[in-house]
Amino acid sequence: MYLISACLAGQAVRYDAKSYIYPAIQELIASDSAICACPEMLGGLPCPRSPAEIQGGTAQDVLLGTAKIIDSTGEDVTEAFLKGAQQTLMLAHKHRVKVAVLKEHSPSCGSSLIYDGTFSGKKVIGMGITAALLRLHGIDVISEQTFFSRLLTL
Repeated sequence: MYLISACLAGQAVRYDAKSYIYPAIQELIASDSAICACPEMLGGLPCPRSPAEIQGGTAQDVLLGTAKIIDSTGEDVTEAFLKGAQQTLMLAHKHRVKVAVLKEHSPSCGSSLIYDGTFSGKKVIGMGITAALLRLHGIDVISEQTFFSRLLTL
């Protein structure tokens, strides 16, 4: 079973209320091989919402309480992101998810690159907090790019 970022499944839940539609992901959902979730919405954040970035450390530091997630207005949204990550993990366990296909660059879902915390558009190696939490619990977390690359090799 796959867990897919809801924004990759055509749901307008991104911070800017946009989404993506990918036929391969739509097919997984239609065949009941995938569930969708948006950690930020599960955490209680609105849509649209101000963009947010991890500041003062890594996703692991956020999980440990030593770094924060701040939105572009300066609001600390860490608790909502943590709640969403926990809700997503519970959903993944409930549905016996093996692989999570999450939106790259997101402070929740990024699996290898995220924004650097300065709102400058610069990306750095790192993970979002949901991706980090799922990996800590043995779930294979990949980006949409990795997912599509794997499809091409089948």
